[in-house]
Amino acid sequence: MSPASTIFPKAFLAIFWGGLACGILDISQACIAAWYFRGARPGRVFQSVASGLLGPKSFQGGSSTVLLGAGLHFFIAFVAAAVYYLASRKLTFLTTRFVLSGLLYGELVFIFMNFVVLPLSAIHRVPPFTPALIITGPIGHLFLVGLPIALAVRRYSTT
Repeated sequence: MSPASTIFPKAFLAIFWGGLACGILDISQACIAAWYFRGARPGRVFQSVASGLLGPKSFQGGSSTVLLGAGLHFFIAFVAAAVYYLASRKLTFLTTRFVLSGLLYGELVFIFMNFVVLPLSAIHRVPPFTPALIITGPIGHLFLVGLPIALAVRRYSTT
């Protein structure tokens, strides 16, 4: 048994590593896509996350809204990991068929964020389907959101 598993419960480790991996991978690809398709800097990407809470004024907030966006982004990533972990306690196929389950979960997160959260946020809209959204959304969420969460949950559910 590793020292980390004796200090932290497995649930914490699964959620922490799944959320951290998901958060880093998702925001990295969002920043790369925003730069490639629109020439946007990473700070603008974080401000767009904050706009879900603050609306368009987040883009005038400077570094404070960049930090708020980063915090919100990682909060969402950790919540997504916690939801998957909690579901895996009852739905065992989430850990036995973790690759397929993780890929599907990534798509569910994308659908939930774009068709439930964003319309209810200060943005009040579903983003248009552009090449950047397709890469960062349906494609990116498969491998950069759902799969890392499923792998982390699997890792800490079996040892």
